[in-house]
Amino acid sequence: MKLLAALSGGVDSAVAAALAAEAGHEVTAIHMALMRHRAEVRSGSRGCCSIEDASDARRAADLLGLPFYVWDLSQDFEQQVVTDFLAEYQAGRTPNPCVRCNEHIKFATLAKRAAALGFDGVCTGHYARSIADDAGPHLRRAAHRAKDQSYVLAAAGPAGLARAVFPLGAMPSKDEVRRQAQLRGLPVAAKPDSYDICFIPDGDTRGFLAGHLGAAPGPILDEAGQQVGEHSGCYGFTIGQRHGLGLPHTAPDGRPRYVTRIDAATATVHVGPAEALAMERLSASGAVWFEPVPPGPFAAEVQIRAHGRPIAAHVTPSDDRGRLTVELTESIRATAPGQTVVLYRPDPARGDEVIAAATID
Repeated sequence: MKLLAALSGGVDSAVAAALAAEAGHEVTAIHMALMRHRAEVRSGSRGCCSIEDASDARRAADLLGLPFYVWDLSQDFEQQVVTDFLAEYQAGRTPNPCVRCNEHIKFATLAKRAAALGFDGVCTGHYARSIADDAGPHLRRAAHRAKDQSYVLAAAGPAGLARAVFPLGAMPSKDEVRRQAQLRGLPVAAKPDSYDICFIPDGDTRGFLAGHLGAAPGPILDEAGQQVGEHSGCYGFTIGQRHGLGLPHTAPDGRPRYVTRIDAATATVHVGPAEALAMERLSASGAVWFEPVPPGPFAAEVQIRAHGRPIAAHVTPSDDRGRLTVELTESIRATAPGQTVVLYRPDPARGDEVIAAATID
């Protein structure tokens, strides 16, 4: 196949491109420039998409003998990911920008350009498995469960992943990926993984939001509706948050308070005890299905965080517009509107397979 390999400048994408080329595919490497004002270097493991990352990607492509190009996707990234991130927080929701980036940039914009240029698929360093048959592509967890990224890929849906190739899906560990990089003389073999939000490299999400959204003060109310404090913007809070509330005192019983609800319309943040965070039922919308929508309730395992523990549940599609309800078999805490819920098949033979993904309401 003729593949376009996305090189981030890290070890995962470099090894993925190497494996694709060694498997006999015709590989061209590209680096996506996603930031309009990129930093010269990264701060350790924080952030990505710096000029340093672009240089590392170019060096890896040169060592692997791959043609290399830099594509400026900063406008697409700003509109599809950063603007959405700000709007969601302003609405009192908690988005996952990695999910949006995979959905709109890496497996939409990138795949569309690749197809227009005659490429058969897009190769990335994600830890996941995509298996195609007559029914279409199926997304499954990676063999290395601790690094599995099927959760952040699921929202791209079968259409977005139809041309995706994940050479690291069968890798047993990250140590093995680094060993493979060393064997090929790739200087990124020991490069730290990036974490946090790539467009907030200093990790100060509240400061980033305040700088873009400005002050929007409002009250902090306890479970009895009494005002216990004030805030400068409800976008600086998320469900389940305990620290950084700025409250002058604890609850009367001395127990810590947590954010239990955010009402963006009135700029009100509600706080309460830990047990107020417990929930056993959630609703979601915008579902993307990897199979025909079941006609009625079905069993599934659900995951609500990128590295969260799967929980058994019963799922009911509510209508044909992508809404569904999830009844959990156990109580969970701190689920926030805006997060993604991914449904996995619970049977042992295909228990790693994604059924659908939706956004929690």
